[in-house]
Amino acid sequence: MKSNPLLQDARDPHTQASAGRAGAAFALPRRIGARILRELRGALPPTIFFFVGFNFIVLTTNLLVARYAVAVSNFMLATVAALVVGKAVITANTMPFFKLFDRAPLIQPILFKTAIYWVAVFFARLGERFVHFCIEGNRPQDFVAYLMSDFSWHRFIAISLWIFVLFLIYVTASEFSQLFGPAEMRRLLFAYRPSELQLNRRQRARELMRLNRLEDEHEVDAFRDPASAAHHKLVEIIERLARTRRPQP
Repeated sequence: MKSNPLLQDARDPHTQASAGRAGAAFALPRRIGARILRELRGALPPTIFFFVGFNFIVLTTNLLVARYAVAVSNFMLATVAALVVGKAVITANTMPFFKLFDRAPLIQPILFKTAIYWVAVFFARLGERFVHFCIEGNRPQDFVAYLMSDFSWHRFIAISLWIFVLFLIYVTASEFSQLFGPAEMRRLLFAYRPSELQLNRRQRARELMRLNRLEDEHEVDAFRDPASAAHHKLVEIIERLARTRRPQP
């Protein structure tokens, strides 16, 4: 009986090894592409936020000095600064101690992450200035002397203060978004009415207090019994919480 050569090729260890190498060769670019895409997604929100923020600062500053026929900055510089901030955010997010205060009161991670972002952007901006300094034909060892003598520290510090304020706003919004969830934040901003939101909070607080008292009064086995009064009260509280969770806009 003749054997099928296709089956022999499939069982051939050399063929299997070649297929494994081919799969690994295709898997590496896929992993690299997925990593790059993940970093771009992480850098996109701060880049867009600071792109809008920096251009707003440029617009208002140029309006203030328009009578003197002087342009303090321009759209291109604001765009480059936003890209620098986006790259700095990616770098800061990879630091092992970045989530050190995630379980602390909310003010601590907000201030800590704002400071980390600000320091990262501070050195990134100095690095950008160093690259321009070298491109202009200067020697790298003269950069420190340039910082001491000719560098515009007043402008650099003023922009750094604006970056700190913008980072404080960005991190605060980001922390609240992580706390409530993006969907809940959208409902808070665009769906809930203020009166309904306050009523919803009071109702949820009352139901949670009832749930806490019910938990103290009964054992776990009582909640598992569908015929018990504790089970019925638990179901009623959960139904009321579900009704107050999403008020109609």
